[in-house]
Amino acid sequence: MAQQELKRELKNRHVQLIAIGGTIGTGLFLGSGKAIQLAGPSIILAYLIVGIALFFVMRALGELLLSNAGYQSFNDFAVDYVGPWAGYVTGWTYWFCWIMTAMADIIAVGVYVQYWFEIPQWIPAILTLVILLFLNLLTVKLFGELEFWFALIKIITILALIVIGVVMLVMGFKTDAGVVSIRNLWEYGGLFPNGVTGFLLAFQMVVFAFVGVELVGVSAAETANPQKNIPSAINKIPLRILFFYVGALIIILSINPWEQLSSSSSPFVQVFSLVGIPVAAGIINFVVLTSAASAGNSGMFSTSRILYNLSNHKQGPAAFKKLSKNHVPSNALVTSAVVVSIGALLSKLLPEQAFSIVTTISAICFMWVWSIILISHIRYQKTRPDLRAKSNFKAPFTPFINYVVLALFAVILIIMLFAEATRMALLMTPLWFILLFILYGMRKRKIESKF
Repeated sequence: MAQQELKRELKNRHVQLIAIGGTIGTGLFLGSGKAIQLAGPSIILAYLIVGIALFFVMRALGELLLSNAGYQSFNDFAVDYVGPWAGYVTGWTYWFCWIMTAMADIIAVGVYVQYWFEIPQWIPAILTLVILLFLNLLTVKLFGELEFWFALIKIITILALIVIGVVMLVMGFKTDAGVVSIRNLWEYGGLFPNGVTGFLLAFQMVVFAFVGVELVGVSAAETANPQKNIPSAINKIPLRILFFYVGALIIILSINPWEQLSSSSSPFVQVFSLVGIPVAAGIINFVVLTSAASAGNSGMFSTSRILYNLSNHKQGPAAFKKLSKNHVPSNALVTSAVVVSIGALLSKLLPEQAFSIVTTISAICFMWVWSIILISHIRYQKTRPDLRAKSNFKAPFTPFINYVVLALFAVILIIMLFAEATRMALLMTPLWFILLFILYGMRKRKIESKF
């Protein structure tokens, strides 16, 4: 029945901007302040390393998705190449990833609103969630349009920052923080002012900054002409990383010495307040607020689609398979929104620690998903050379690069174990995987008992 199918309403411009929107969010606009305090100017290198690694993850994802027209998301090929357990665990973990990320985003909304109004963080968080739920219940095309304009606002902001920054560099502009100069990158303790330790400790927040880069894969089932639009979006990721992350951070750290930036607020807001335009900081705060809302919007979209996909594969409750008259998985959307609202409760109970807890758990779970993509690609290359030979979008340097990126993820997890700020969340996260393996075992026994 047509009503029980997702509609391919996302056009090329939607997919391109979803790719940008997924890559630029709360992790860059808010989380980078915390990462800068840990690593200093070497944060630029950390973003570059993780960005390059994730480009190879995305190339592997693109090749796998395009190898089979029936694949709607990565839990589909995880079943084929790693096993049914991997599809189940990865599908539910990806849902959990985005639940945690959406929680971080609505918590961030509460933080940004406090720039203007002294109200509890949880109030604007809940209001934002309700608005996003209502908009996502309409049509997938509306989601695409929302994400298009949200992402456009982010792009214009970062472009403005880079252009203003370059002009200030050329002029040798003087702010309250001193002269704007590229020398600010190394004159305050060098590129590694907190040593290698500070550089390594920043990787958790850098990883979180990139979560959502794989959203192109989730939107595959609703993308018009995926054979053309998905490779196009993926191939542009390196340029976006260089420009939006590395470029923006070089400018920020040239305008404002790293040691003067606060870890608790957006460095973008702090830098624009130095420019001398009275309303600039307020405008940028509005922009980073819309950025958090945009990332939350992506969270609502992805969590509902992954529940729909799990239900279609009999890995989740049948109710999540039900589509509204607008071809939107409404039950899945409402369920995800209710769970995300716990983030608002967390920001009420632990306003200082909430953001750090959910970003750490989110980063760990996303690394699981990215690892499954790489492992599936290794298995695909080994077991389906016929498909590999026919592929028009082959992932480069495989399988060697897959193992290199997997090793990087392992190193980041070890760093997080030794870091006091992330240790507790890291030790709590395995409980989620233990629960999933127990549920998978119960489900498997139940199915087997019927035959």
